Amino acid sequence: MALVVEVVRSGFVESRHEARMLALDAVGSPVEVHGAVHVPASPRSAMKPLQVLAMLRNGLDLTGEPLALACASHSGEPYHVEGVRKILAGAGLDEAALRCPEDYPEDRRVTERGRVHMNCSGKHAAMLATCVANGWPTASYLEVTHPLQRAVRAAVEELTGERIAASGVDGCGAPLFFVSMLGVARAFRSLALGAGDSLERAVFDTMRAHPEWTSGTDRHEAALMRALPGLMVKAGAEGFQAFAFEDGRVGVIKVEDGSGRARTPLTVAALRSLGLTSPALDALAVHHVTGGGEPVGELRVRTVQR
Repeated sequence: MALVVEVVRSGFVESRHEARMLALDAVGSPVEVHGAVHVPASPRSAMKPLQVLAMLRNGLDLTGEPLALACASHSGEPYHVEGVRKILAGAGLDEAALRCPEDYPEDRRVTERGRVHMNCSGKHAAMLATCVANGWPTASYLEVTHPLQRAVRAAVEELTGERIAASGVDGCGAPLFFVSMLGVARAFRSLALGAGDSLERAVFDTMRAHPEWTSGTDRHEAALMRALPGLMVKAGAEGFQAFAFEDGRVGVIKVEDGSGRARTPLTVAALRSLGLTSPALDALAVHHVTGGGEPVGELRVRTVQR
């Protein structure tokens, strides 16, 4: 049996997105397991909370909205861009120091293009601030041998409980570490179950408290966190998403073809498998396919025979 998201238009299954899913209950026991969740995957930006934890352990001095922005794949809304500039200014830098590529923001109302508008610019600004706090070189902060990236690698291996299977380059230019979905689940549980005054819990609580700063005003990740107080969600490119609830329940999903549109239906299904419900979550579970501006179908999660 395969876990799929079917795209149904006018009663016809138009497309299928196969997926892997892992959901663990509050004591860490599996509730849903679909696919090879133990083999290496590319979490992409779902790793940002772990990267930021490594920065906090190495002197990054951010709290509140700026800390949430450091964990973000933001939409490039004006408050995101201004927040990135403030992080840089606090370190005595400006956006010329950023090594992420120039990009247009996801927020289509903003037409300006630049490095500060790139969705990972909050993380990059925090990386630079960490380098300044430690007297580390800023020009080479993306190199895998840089002290910052070595610290990130150590934190990823500690929290996932795994050796890094492989490394590569993320879309923003930062090193990307490949670990299993099971390892990501362990790491997110560590954030959720950290002591109240721990840095792990600071990352977890800050992301929950400022969901729009970790994604965007109209993004599904923010809507999920608003729908379920106590939930932290972080999306990654290529159809990856992970979440954790404050009691230790966690879920990780990976859409095999990289489709972002299948992420939210799968995440809602994983949340429901763990007993999480709310009217707002029910509303997010409905994903219409439109024709002529009107609903003519839906996205639905199913298990099907291969």
